[in-house]
Amino acid sequence: MAEVKKSAPGGGTGGGWTRFVTARPRLTLLVALVLTALAVLAGGGVADRMGSGGWEDPAAESTYATEALAREFPGSQPNLLLLLDTGETGEAGKTEGAGKTAGNATGTAGAAAVDDPAVVAEARKLAERLDAEPGVDGVGSYWSTGSPALRSEDGRQAVIAARIAGEEKDAAAVLDRIAPEYRGSHGPVEVSLGGGLAVRHEMQTVIQEDLLRAELIALPLTLVLLVMVFGSAVAALLPLGVGIVAILGTNAVLRGITEFTDVSVFAQNLTTALGLGLAIDYALFVVRRYREELAAGADTYTAVRTTLRTAGRTVLFSALTVAVSLSAMLVFPQYFLRSFAYAGIAVVVLAATAALTLLPAALVLLGDRVNALDLRRLLRRGRPPREDTDGSGWARAADLVMRRAPVFAVATAAGLVLLGLPFLGVKFGTADDRQLPVTAASRVVQDQLRDGFPGNPGGGLTVLAEGEATPAQYEAFRERISTIDGVGRADGPVTAGGGAGQAYFTVVPEGETVGPGAQRVVSELRAAPAPFETSVTGQAAVLVDSKDALAERLPWAAAIVVLATLLLVFLLTGSVLVPVQAVVLNALSLTAMFGAVVWVFQEGHLAGLLGFTSTGDIETTLPVLMFCVAFGLSMDYGVFLLSRIKEEYDATGDHEHSVRFGLRRTGGLITAAAVILAVVMVAIGTSRVTNTKMLGLGVALAVLMDAMVVRSLLVPSVMKLTGRFTWWAPGPLRRFHDRFGVSESDAPAPAPADADSDSGTDADRKEYSPAL
Repeated sequence: MAEVKKSAPGGGTGGGWTRFVTARPRLTLLVALVLTALAVLAGGGVADRMGSGGWEDPAAESTYATEALAREFPGSQPNLLLLLDTGETGEAGKTEGAGKTAGNATGTAGAAAVDDPAVVAEARKLAERLDAEPGVDGVGSYWSTGSPALRSEDGRQAVIAARIAGEEKDAAAVLDRIAPEYRGSHGPVEVSLGGGLAVRHEMQTVIQEDLLRAELIALPLTLVLLVMVFGSAVAALLPLGVGIVAILGTNAVLRGITEFTDVSVFAQNLTTALGLGLAIDYALFVVRRYREELAAGADTYTAVRTTLRTAGRTVLFSALTVAVSLSAMLVFPQYFLRSFAYAGIAVVVLAATAALTLLPAALVLLGDRVNALDLRRLLRRGRPPREDTDGSGWARAADLVMRRAPVFAVATAAGLVLLGLPFLGVKFGTADDRQLPVTAASRVVQDQLRDGFPGNPGGGLTVLAEGEATPAQYEAFRERISTIDGVGRADGPVTAGGGAGQAYFTVVPEGETVGPGAQRVVSELRAAPAPFETSVTGQAAVLVDSKDALAERLPWAAAIVVLATLLLVFLLTGSVLVPVQAVVLNALSLTAMFGAVVWVFQEGHLAGLLGFTSTGDIETTLPVLMFCVAFGLSMDYGVFLLSRIKEEYDATGDHEHSVRFGLRRTGGLITAAAVILAVVMVAIGTSRVTNTKMLGLGVALAVLMDAMVVRSLLVPSVMKLTGRFTWWAPGPLRRFHDRFGVSESDAPAPAPADADSDSGTDADRKEYSPAL
């Protein structure tokens, strides 16, 4: 083992941050260990405080109507359904005496088992008991209302509906308390629980279980890949440690945020994915640069200082670009999207902080021992080592691409656009119980309601009427809305007692619950003249309002991402053209992801293989979320590549050589980081919840396309075509960059006029890369 070489910590060049990190490495690691232990305590049980909704706009008309109806007419907004089953569930055509409850059926054709006296008595007893539960309002049932919508078409099942009041967490606590008392056998009936609250609660449980399984899959696979990348087991453990610190710290941050606002449980998946992925990216970049400096003859402290001054700047800059992309989700009102911004920004900041503090401190203590325990020697025993350990293969690939730059640029761009074409047929919808696996208890209930009950249960619209009106005015309004094209039936009004001046009407649209016809009915209902104030809610109304909110805020989010990217890449490169290229090429890298989302999840291809139910649409907020996450990760890799290209260009003024050098130095690094991140995202994609599966698999595809296609083919070919103009900037902007810009090199940039020379070759410079 090589002797560890160390010079005085205070010697040489380096800023205050470098001196701070390297002066007391043991104290730095001890403080980090204490803070991590506190984060474990603070973040414990964070998932139990999270919600599983958040797709609605809190300021929308549908949200107002839902809250008002839940307050004044709790029976109109049930979120808990008790499905009472008297026998062979929902299978018309079987004899009425089949099953364990044969004695309760009449046994004659046309009779309904749910009307058997024993069933009626048990159902009423359950309804009375439920109505007496604290926190439960608006209990109604088939047996109290006689509504045919609450009885299955074969007469074997019927429903007791109720609303559990309060915030999502409080309602879930009530459900946990009462569910065991009602679920299961009750005399002649078997009771199952469904409804929106039960679905969301079970979804939260499934997500927590799936996240634990994803972590158990991702962590060992990640460690194996890191060992393959670094060779050294010691070096491989460093990125994993940074990732674990980032994840635990983010859980603590999210736990604190839940004290002030709602946070979606889905955000925990992003915490795990980005915590491991970005921490590994940053640690790969830092450790790789440190090993380069050691190999070039630097002592430990000098290597750490140089690494922080160069790769450290890039990591900090990359973290800023990813955080800005994720922060764009804060402009949306839905807490589902805002939650991902909370989690994403926190994990990015913590991953970068750990990579720039804990990692350098560990490297100071390890010195040359960072290369210890090279496990690849066991695999190479008796065989010569691989020849292409210095990135020469990537350099040859860059030469090939640049020699045929027009062909590669056009063919690659056209192929990416072609892969994205299915997204032109995207249809937006709302998330429902079909996000869950078919065996989930609440999903089973909802499937039975959907398939065996008349009137499309849960798909109706409710019109809230506020203001004094006469019975004749109410009836005239009901008749008016019943004639709207696409309305199957309009019932009501149900009025509030005490002369409150409030009532509601129930409207059942024809066709799909949230299809174009139902959305058109929402618009017609809202435009219908009335002598009182009206507001409309229901699944289709929530979808319409959600789409409107996204459309209203989307330009602002896009502006944040694009303008911030342009500014940050300009500060990195000093070029006017490179930032524009970065935005366009990053957008192209996402086309395959969006095309695959529609082809696989909306159209249902591979549904059997991947184990999900296609609903024929995509949840409205998912494309926004996937864009922000994938765009940020693409920028992460783009910054790594551009920083090395710019560093070499500043040193040589040789444009084509700099592109070749940058790809040579970072091609293996970016590919390794992308593969590891894709493994983590695929592990997340094994979730049984469709939205999480879509997020994990979609972002994994985007990351691989960006690293293996865009960074390897499109970037070098486009930079070859733009030639010396790549680095051009007008005088005022050049001076601005000289003052405020960020670079891995302290050397001044060469004059733009020299940018088209290509006098340098790789052979003129010492090239070394110990592993990547």
